[in-house]
Amino acid sequence: MRADALRNRESVLAAAGRLFDAAADPDQVSMDDIATAAGVGKGTLFRRFGDRIGLIRALYEQRGLRLQAALPVSPKLAVPPTRPAAEQAVELLRAMLRFKLDNRVLTLALESAGSGSPYRNEAYDHWHALLAGLVAEARGPQTADYLAHALLAAVRSDLVEHLRDWPEARWHEGLTALVGSVLGDDGHRAD
Repeated sequence: MRADALRNRESVLAAAGRLFDAAADPDQVSMDDIATAAGVGKGTLFRRFGDRIGLIRALYEQRGLRLQAALPVSPKLAVPPTRPAAEQAVELLRAMLRFKLDNRVLTLALESAGSGSPYRNEAYDHWHALLAGLVAEARGPQTADYLAHALLAAVRSDLVEHLRDWPEARWHEGLTALVGSVLGDDGHRAD
C-alpha cells in the first residue's frame, strides 16, 4: 500500500472510530460524516473499504486485534495448559464483554448489519476457535463447536445492549456461572 493510501486509511479508521465512539446509535454515523471527519472524499471510502460494512469491519478488526494481542488465552497447543480451560474461557468472555461495552455502537453496527453478521468475520472465527479448543479440552470434542457458539452468544452486542445498565459484577457472575455449567465446576476460580 502506498504511503498516502496508508495515511488515508488510518485517518479514515481514526475518524470513524471517533464518530462511532461518540454516537448513541449506529445509524447516526454515515459515510458522509466519516469522509468529512477524515478529510477525504467519499469516493476514497468506497474505493478503500467497498461499503459502510467494509469500513465497520475494518475498524472492528483493527480494534479486535488489539484485544487478541492483550489476552493471554491461546488455542490448545502441544504443551499442557497452565490454567484450567474454564478459567481461560471466563477470562476470554469477560474481555469480550468489556470490548463490546467499550465499543458499543461499533459492535452494534457490525452485528446488526445483515451481511456484516458477527458470524462472518475473522474475529468471530478466532474467538470461536479459542473457545472450541477450551471446550474440547474440558469436555471432549463432540459438542465443542456448538458450545463455543453458545458461549459467544452470551456476549453478542444485542444482548450486551439490552443489559448494558447491569453492573459489571453481575455480568461476571453470570458469565462465570454459564462457563461453569458448560465446562465444569472450575469456572468459579476465574474471579
